[in-house]
Amino acid sequence: MKITIDKNIIEFQPENPQETTDMETLWRLLVDCVQDNKRIEPIGEFIPAKSNVARFIIEGISSKTEYTDDQVQEECTVVCTTCNKYMHLKPGDNVPVCCGRAMEGVD
Repeated sequence: MKITIDKNIIEFQPENPQETTDMETLWRLLVDCVQDNKRIEPIGEFIPAKSNVARFIIEGISSKTEYTDDQVQEECTVVCTTCNKYMHLKPGDNVPVCCGRAMEGVD
């Protein structure tokens, strides 16, 4: 991934199909056309000699799985249309929330 910094503008340019997919997922997590956009904040430290990984937290997205009050009536699989995470649910399970939205049933 190529990163370009120009004053207060940071540009990320994916350099392969996987990075493009990852950037699209990140974009969907951060951008909300109806409500407020999410912010990312750095956590930990970035010292390339020690670890070449920079970590960030997305404000407004819980690290714990949250659930709606809706329960499924039969065994099914649900998917997050933002990050493509799948979960298998049993009758009576509550529908999980992922990326800020209730997961949807897979046909």
